[in-house]
Amino acid sequence: MSSSRLPGKILLEIAGKPMLEHVIERTKRARSLDAVIVATTADPSDNPVAAFAISMGIPCTRGSLHDVLDRYYQAAKTHQAEVVVRITADCPLIDPAVIDETVKLITDHSLPRPARQSRGGLITDFSCNRLPPPFTRTFPIGLDVEACTFAALERAWQESAETFHREHVMPFIYEGTHLALRTPHLAEGVSPRGFRIAQLHHTPDYGSLRWTVDTPEDLTFIREIFARLGENPDFTWYDVLSIIQKEPELAEINAGIRHKTMTETDHRATGQ
Repeated sequence: MSSSRLPGKILLEIAGKPMLEHVIERTKRARSLDAVIVATTADPSDNPVAAFAISMGIPCTRGSLHDVLDRYYQAAKTHQAEVVVRITADCPLIDPAVIDETVKLITDHSLPRPARQSRGGLITDFSCNRLPPPFTRTFPIGLDVEACTFAALERAWQESAETFHREHVMPFIYEGTHLALRTPHLAEGVSPRGFRIAQLHHTPDYGSLRWTVDTPEDLTFIREIFARLGENPDFTWYDVLSIIQKEPELAEINAGIRHKTMTETDHRATGQ
């Protein structure tokens, strides 16, 4: 609720529902997930978030405002997660199929892999469909999925010291990794800390499209998209893409918004 660029954004209305409700409902459709948990903060400003989650019957844990890594770790530990999937609450167009494809990079032994041993029955430590700058991405901003093993998250929680590690949850795992394309849709590498990393890619490249909500311009764009989606709760991201291709002027609404890099942090976390 204390977003610096759009305060209260996750409960702002989009097509008659709070944004968080869209995120929860679409995330719950992912077949690879056993549970959806809202991990919000203990700050009083987030009392409405906790109350809303409870009203939807969604488990809610509360923790640090700025140490989001600790918040994720405590939530994962409480719910005994083997694989932790990170979905941010400002992505109301999140696609269940993209979540499943990303999680599969950790759990599916049938996927082609370089010759190496699995650890604990899981074949990758961290998977994603995007990484923040300076890395590249081919999925629109707003379809972002990150997943990691609990063991990787726990090590990050134990060893991370940088502010941006704590605020952005998983950079400790993947920073410094050189990813090589194995197929047109899969890049892999091993991080300097020894984590096995896999990134899902899309061809053609739509990484310049911005479908997240971090500013008033983003909110205007998303509301326009939902107005055109009508009453279809099962829309896919390709349906959104079709709208953009038919009305390219929509993408101009928030085209000037710059996406944060991996190391940028909220100045309120450090007091600077």
